Amino acid sequence: MGSLTYREELEEEKNSEFTWEVQANHRAYNRQFKEKVFLGWQRKTYKRNVIHTAKYNVFSFLPLNLYEQFHRMSNIYFLLIVILQGVPEISTLPWFTLFVPLVCLLTIRAARDLVDDIGRHRSDKTINNRPCQILMGKSFLWRKWKNLCVGDVVCLHKDNIVPADLVLLASTEPSSLCYVETADIDGETNLKFRQAPSITHHELTSIRKMASFQGKVVCEEPNSRMHHFVGCLEWKGRKYPLDSGNVLLRGCRIRNTDTCYGLVIYAGLDTKIMKNCGKIHLKRTKIDHLMNRLVVLIFLSLVAMSAVLTLGFRYKVREFQAKHHYVSASQVRGVAAESFFIFWGFLILLSVMVPMAMFIMAEFIYLGNSIFINWDERMYHAPQDLPAKARSTSLSDLLGQVEYIFSDKTGTLTQNVMTFHKCCIHGVIYGSEEEETLCKEDPYLWNKFADGKLHFRNAELLQAVRANQDQRVREFWRVLAICHTVMVQEKNNTLLYQAASPDEEALVTAARNFGYVFLARTQDSITVMELGEERVYQVLAMMDFNSVRKRMSVLVRNPEGSIYLYTKGADTVIYERLQKKGLMEWTTEEALASFAEQTLRTLCLAYKEVNEDTYEEWRQRHQDASILLQNRAHALHQVYEEMEQNLQLLGATAIEDRLQDGVLDTIKCLKQGNIRVWVLTGDKQETAVNIGFACQLLSENMVILEEKEIMQILEGSWETNNNLQGAKKGHLKGQLPPQVKTALIISGEFLDQLLLSLRKEPRALVQNVSLDGGESWQEPGEERTDFLRARRLSLMWRTLGIQLRGTGLAPQDEDSKARESAEERRERAFVELASRCQAVICCRVTPKQKALIVALVKKYQNVVTLAIGDGANDVSMIKTADIGVGLAGQEGTQAVQNSDYVLAQFCFLRRLLLVHGRWSYVRVCKFLRYFIYKTLASMMAQIWFSFYSGFTAQPLYEGWFLALFNLLYTTLPVLYIGLFEQDVSAEQSLEQPELYIAGQKDELFNYWVFLQAVAHGTATSLVNFFMTLWISHDSAGPVSFSDYQSFAVVVALSGLLSITMEVILITKYWTVLTVLAIFFSFCFYVVMTWLTQSIWLFRVSPKTFPFLYADFNVLSQPPILLVILLNVSLNTLPVLAFRVIHQAIKEPRPKEEEEKTTSEEIITVEPMPYVRRESPARRSSYAFSHREGYADLITQGTILRRTPGVNSDMLADHSMPPDELPSSGKDSPWYPRKVSFLGRKRHQHRRKVSSEDVQPTSEVSSSGTVDGQTSPCQENQHSLSRNWQSGSLQEKLPKRQERSLSHEQWPCSPESLPPTKETLSASESQTLPLSQLSLKSQSAQQQEKTSLWKIWKLSWKTWPYTWQKEPGPPKEGMVPVSCSNLTALMETPPSSIRGSSTSEQPMEVEPSPLERQPSSMEWQPGSSKGQAPPDLVGQPPVPEAQQ
Repeated sequence: MGSLTYREELEEEKNSEFTWEVQANHRAYNRQFKEKVFLGWQRKTYKRNVIHTAKYNVFSFLPLNLYEQFHRMSNIYFLLIVILQGVPEISTLPWFTLFVPLVCLLTIRAARDLVDDIGRHRSDKTINNRPCQILMGKSFLWRKWKNLCVGDVVCLHKDNIVPADLVLLASTEPSSLCYVETADIDGETNLKFRQAPSITHHELTSIRKMASFQGKVVCEEPNSRMHHFVGCLEWKGRKYPLDSGNVLLRGCRIRNTDTCYGLVIYAGLDTKIMKNCGKIHLKRTKIDHLMNRLVVLIFLSLVAMSAVLTLGFRYKVREFQAKHHYVSASQVRGVAAESFFIFWGFLILLSVMVPMAMFIMAEFIYLGNSIFINWDERMYHAPQDLPAKARSTSLSDLLGQVEYIFSDKTGTLTQNVMTFHKCCIHGVIYGSEEEETLCKEDPYLWNKFADGKLHFRNAELLQAVRANQDQRVREFWRVLAICHTVMVQEKNNTLLYQAASPDEEALVTAARNFGYVFLARTQDSITVMELGEERVYQVLAMMDFNSVRKRMSVLVRNPEGSIYLYTKGADTVIYERLQKKGLMEWTTEEALASFAEQTLRTLCLAYKEVNEDTYEEWRQRHQDASILLQNRAHALHQVYEEMEQNLQLLGATAIEDRLQDGVLDTIKCLKQGNIRVWVLTGDKQETAVNIGFACQLLSENMVILEEKEIMQILEGSWETNNNLQGAKKGHLKGQLPPQVKTALIISGEFLDQLLLSLRKEPRALVQNVSLDGGESWQEPGEERTDFLRARRLSLMWRTLGIQLRGTGLAPQDEDSKARESAEERRERAFVELASRCQAVICCRVTPKQKALIVALVKKYQNVVTLAIGDGANDVSMIKTADIGVGLAGQEGTQAVQNSDYVLAQFCFLRRLLLVHGRWSYVRVCKFLRYFIYKTLASMMAQIWFSFYSGFTAQPLYEGWFLALFNLLYTTLPVLYIGLFEQDVSAEQSLEQPELYIAGQKDELFNYWVFLQAVAHGTATSLVNFFMTLWISHDSAGPVSFSDYQSFAVVVALSGLLSITMEVILITKYWTVLTVLAIFFSFCFYVVMTWLTQSIWLFRVSPKTFPFLYADFNVLSQPPILLVILLNVSLNTLPVLAFRVIHQAIKEPRPKEEEEKTTSEEIITVEPMPYVRRESPARRSSYAFSHREGYADLITQGTILRRTPGVNSDMLADHSMPPDELPSSGKDSPWYPRKVSFLGRKRHQHRRKVSSEDVQPTSEVSSSGTVDGQTSPCQENQHSLSRNWQSGSLQEKLPKRQERSLSHEQWPCSPESLPPTKETLSASESQTLPLSQLSLKSQSAQQQEKTSLWKIWKLSWKTWPYTWQKEPGPPKEGMVPVSCSNLTALMETPPSSIRGSSTSEQPMEVEPSPLERQPSSMEWQPGSSKGQAPPDLVGQPPVPEAQQ
């Protein structure tokens, strides 16, 4: 198909059906599923957990490798010549003289491919033989990964790698949470949590119960969508929903979780990470493709020349027969038959024009250049004891032609290390002291809690902290120690922190080393050791961070009874909420600007004291907002806004996301070499943009094109031409003025939307937004942004689809060609726009999207691409690019095993490309040009000789001269050129990256260079043949060389010396090896000629060695030597003069032209007015995770462990317990009807986690106990909290699932029930006026003046969209009741969640949780017979030593 995305859509649409059924602990059931493959042959649907990333196996190696090798036209050409030589009537040489070299050539290449594939087999074997524990019978036994099957239950421990895609069943953590690190999948190093379904968390409390577990998972077919999963668990006649928050993907690593259990749903090649790995492509260089075409061209030329010479033979034969009629009687064959055989004889004779020796020597040249890469000591990384390694030996010249580099971020550009770099307290900047002072004694030895890992050293700040006299300094570190969601464990008397983001961990660790040590936390308190004094703060409310708020606040009561609000966040939001802006605030702002210029991740800290009356009023409003069923997130946000005002600024922190050594210089040097660097990362946008500035890919004077600007440019391009001519190459260049540098920043979500198939209805996206808005409220600014984005996409879809449909040009489902054409145009327009930007950063992209971007650039730009990464998420990109470079980092060896080159550091890429790549390209190009020249210079004389031999296909040269010409006489100089030639030194190559541009433009070997070599070789052959012929004409006597053998020797020797002089002229890097190569070449000629023309061999076989003493007779005559000298001089001196004159008159390329050429690639955002994003805007690159932290889990107690219980390690015990765990609670009398929705969406419009998604009603419990003062509502809430802690009610209500309850289940009046579906329909159609929306973030957008933008503005006012969260179905266990009815509300828990901790929180979905679309599926759960013991839910940490 024409479009790269259309095929993926068809696959995903096919795989979105819920036909995948997996039964737990029942291999026989799972084996019964079959699928048809070919001609009625069936195979098992569910694959084993064996992976095969190798290209060949024992049976397929020979046929598949030969098939790949004969894709080279040269091999087909040589095979044809071998077949022709097997015919005696037309053969001029024995058939084996060409067959043996062909076999050698194929063997060399096959051995190279075999060695590469053996490495893949070894990697596969290592992975497949990893151990894991599988439930076999009634116990967990150690088996290998390859023995794992779909439906098996596996047991994993801390630091284990997940062997397959699993549904999490239970874990030893509270509420069956499981912490995972997904750095090998999406590049993010922060911990994420997954959670088991409530039913399995409560029921599967022992090994015996797991062995009897017979649940069935019904879900979608295996697909490549990493962050999407929809399914359900059927067990005991009930159905329970599953989403991506319940799934552990293959390749994740278990962290901070002692033991967890999972059910295998996808195994082996069906897992999502393997679906994203892609296939192994046959990689070939541009020169290889060019040589393929040249071989065809040369072959056609030979056929034409053979035909012409055959016609000459036909004419000569007829003329000869007319003059010598008596000879014709002896001829057996006729003229036509003789001409036929002469044609093939000429074709064989001239076949040396495509010398096989050139291809054989090229393999050795590629191998040698690869070995030089392995031997380069400057690419050796001593800390890892790892040199550079060329795993592929056939791509070295392609390293000199790279134009696009696609790089991962995490582990490739960065070190995955966050360090506390600087801070500003009360206007005073404290930076780390000079490196000389770092060698002194550790300044934190006075603190027994210091971990010794903090490299920040500042004696002045440390003295101020220890003096404990400055309140601002004290409060600064107190904010860092209190305002966070970090969890703490104690192991071997050492505190271990686990955070939702590495930034938070760096801040809390810095406070720890400075004496403000975070010790412990409970559901409503936090313990801090402040300079040796232990202080317990009561947590009154925790206002979590999200991507809209860009801040986090904690409201606490200190031991003295005072209430303080501690806040940290982005400076753009903190400064808006300050009480005053004085000198200190302006000084801090200047410090922030300075930090931003140093590409540090900044964060502002503030606080304020809250009086008791203000808090009581706020607490009541907070409590009321916490129990709302509709618009809860909006209400809580407004309550938070009220509290987070009139703050006092304390200072700012600066964290460094440390780059790898030399990254900055490497990227700068590559850009000077006209190499574009694109960053493709699975990480969040804020982090990627900050790294972009740190690497100087982005700069302050750039206009950063975000998604709305991109859509505007593309829409403007499309709208100017109804036939989509704007998407053609060069159109954007003509429309956009080249004055402003631009950068492109897009997300994976936007990429999916941009490249959707045209068969989607244009209104679908806007409808999705409306549905999603009904499920969860977002901040007004974010909601409006998403809505406008969908509106813009809808307009684009309408432009590309509806208008064309009206004219009959629209792609219809039955007209696939039209759809492909439109998709290709849209893809080409996007690639064209991206290619004209100075930098492109793609965030939150999946592995398959990385490969898609690389494939799009290759398809529409026709350039050489290089992909570099270090994790399994980069494998698909590495396989797709022309050159794949794997970094031997900390994320495993998958990238290395699938790469063409292995490096230890990103900075080595500079030397790999600019030195080795450029040298290899120069060497190979010069080698090919010279080989073509020398072949034609010596062999074209055969054609000229044919005119004087009656076109009889008689060879001119001695047979042994032809055989040894490419083997010995000219081999060493050519090898020297291909292995050691250098036009400039390595240092000059690095100092002048502009030299690299020649390879990108194919300047050194192309059709023109090939024609030059042909012309030069032809001219040399003409001089050698005809000068010798004219001088020897009518000559006689002892010095005559008009005989056949003497003439052949003179021409051969003249040609050999002429091409040797050409080697001397073109060689720029002279060493002893150069002299030795030329000397030994002459030695070989002298020795072999003396042997083949000796009297001894002549006596043995006169026909084989007919040239008896021919060379001796010629070279013994001085006049003949003068003829040879004349020929060489005529071939050398004119060429030398031409090159000198050409070099003298050749003007160097002026810098103004270079700048002009570079500026042509610059585009701007016109006619849209833009706001240049300078440092004040960029300082908001806040050092936070781009999602909510663990605040809700903390305030609810879900994440917290409690005192040890007798059964705290029951699940961790792998032996069969004597009895099942006793039930700690009584059977619940409530059996509410539960309705859950398992909807599926195709191409969902995903958004980041909204405020409501993780904003539970737990704020009531966190703020309801203040000084013992409670209202009646609060008393009920306290009783609920106490019940939860005792284990009778351990789970709060799920928030993502819509429920409905029957009237008799509610012990309250019908008036308090939620509105019915009919009443909701009326309220859903209402719209808040736009004037009531406070959208501060939209000011820049409102300034845009284009006509299209005005259309959008008009659409906002008339669009029937509910800005306020629309009323939805009632949440389970919740009704909108007043304070007096709160007791009734709290006494209605759902049956599906009894016995868990405090909340069945919606899981974090990467990159964002998937909104669900209601479907007709309705499930009827029954009663649950027991509850899990509270000790399993709130057990203490198990020491890691027990693992």
